Amino acid sequence: MAQTSIAATPMAFIRAMVLAFDKHGEDPRDALSRARITPRQLQRSDARITAAQMEVFSEAAMRQLDDEALGWFSRRLPWGSYGMLCRASLGAPDLGVALKRWCRHHRLLVDDVQLRLQVSAQRAELTIEECRGIDPRMREFCLLTLLRYVLGYACWATDSAIPLLDASFAHVPPPHHAAYALMFPGPVRFDAAVTSISFEPRYLRLPIRRDEAALRAMLRRALPLTVLQYRRDRLLVQRVRELLPMHQTADTLACALNMSVRTLHRQLKDEGVSLQSLKDQVRRDTAIDLLTRTRRSIKQITLAVGFRNEKSFTRAFGQWTGETPTEYRRKLPSGASAGA
Repeated sequence: MAQTSIAATPMAFIRAMVLAFDKHGEDPRDALSRARITPRQLQRSDARITAAQMEVFSEAAMRQLDDEALGWFSRRLPWGSYGMLCRASLGAPDLGVALKRWCRHHRLLVDDVQLRLQVSAQRAELTIEECRGIDPRMREFCLLTLLRYVLGYACWATDSAIPLLDASFAHVPPPHHAAYALMFPGPVRFDAAVTSISFEPRYLRLPIRRDEAALRAMLRRALPLTVLQYRRDRLLVQRVRELLPMHQTADTLACALNMSVRTLHRQLKDEGVSLQSLKDQVRRDTAIDLLTRTRRSIKQITLAVGFRNEKSFTRAFGQWTGETPTEYRRKLPSGASAGA
């Protein structure tokens, strides 16, 4: 829900939590006071609060009501329930196993909803099946928070941002639908058949990088899984290398990655590489592959790897390998370039 100092979180989420106080016969005034939310602000449909205020109110509500589900389900989830889910999944060898455990153990806590992880060659999709009717006034906040818990855990456990292919919600766009872009970076759809998030399945192979000590530190706060944003994408370099043959400019590449050019350069710098160095690596590997496996002329290969003339290609190839393209091909074993 954005940075802690920016008021970008819709007040509608606080109002949904206030309903939990009504359901459990409790008074929300102390929790509202702790979060510095006035009764007048609470009633404003266009009001926004900071992520820090959201976290303060959420923790106060969960503790006072002893219900981490905040009234969504037919039974309470006592304080510590989602911490138990984190702990039960922590010893998994990779994210795929951890998420399967999360879904299985969540069913032991509640039967109002079921979380399912479905994996194909192109996508990993985590869906929410609604088995019982959720109070319509709480339903939107319940669904988005359940997805944020799972996504937040996945990012925290792997210490990596996990870009979404899409996020879908089985309800109409709320008045504050613009806030969803902050919570679910990537394409967001409403009026979908099912509520879900999907991402590339190779993220499921990321190892779990957290231990018990890290878990205890994380659980000292109420909503680190829903508030904290992870900048580092541990598969970013691999994704950039795969996209570069189709997206040669920083603008088109950043668009394909659903980020700004500035963010792309910053995140690559965090990984210790530059976009230009990755371009050079891709060009070098492509050039060597074409020289080795095909009979294409040097001129054809020059154009294929994105150079305007043979002179600049030859100079770059020499910097990469210490040889000219012709010298490199001449040293190949006989028949090595027998392809087209």
